[in-house]
Amino acid sequence: MTTRYYLTLPDSSRARGGDPALAFTAHSAEGFAEQLQDALRERTLFDRWRLMQPEPDEVDPALGATDPTAQVHGQQQDLHINLVVTSVIPGTVLKHRLRLLAGSHWELRDVTAA
Repeated sequence: MTTRYYLTLPDSSRARGGDPALAFTAHSAEGFAEQLQDALRERTLFDRWRLMQPEPDEVDPALGATDPTAQVHGQQQDLHINLVVTSVIPGTVLKHRLRLLAGSHWELRDVTAA
């Protein structure tokens, strides 16, 4: 089932994960959207993170799910950025990718069927 996730980055300058090798590097709404979309469409971010784990082979493979048709749109609103994700990616996978990219500096505002 395709789901639409409504996200906010309240302070884009703080929307960085704990490890710079995995974190957002974007500065614009479009850049954040593009980087999140790539993280949902491809396994690159997940694979880098998995290889950093003490036991990479024990990582739940379900966290590596991808959606080649995922769409992410970003919009600047005053000081925060709104992102709308349309994807079949499960919420747990989306949240994991966001924690890698933005740390705890994001908010899930709403979830609807697409």
